[in-house]
Amino acid sequence: MIILTKLNGEKFMLNPDFIEIVTENPDTVITTSTGHSYIVEQSMNEILSLIKEYRQSLRRQRPERGI
Repeated sequence: MIILTKLNGEKFMLNPDFIEIVTENPDTVITTSTGHSYIVEQSMNEILSLIKEYRQSLRRQRPERGI
């Protein structure tokens, strides 16, 4: 899960697997595959970095497959 901030300052967690579209015009709007939309303080680049960090943390948690 990634932690995001709504424009009113409220923090929430979002499963990045459900992100379908992110737009920035000028506010950043995340639309999920379930049809929900969220206006957040983070930029598109910040969201992309959060998703990358999240996915890397998942890979680190998985045990390496042996030979």
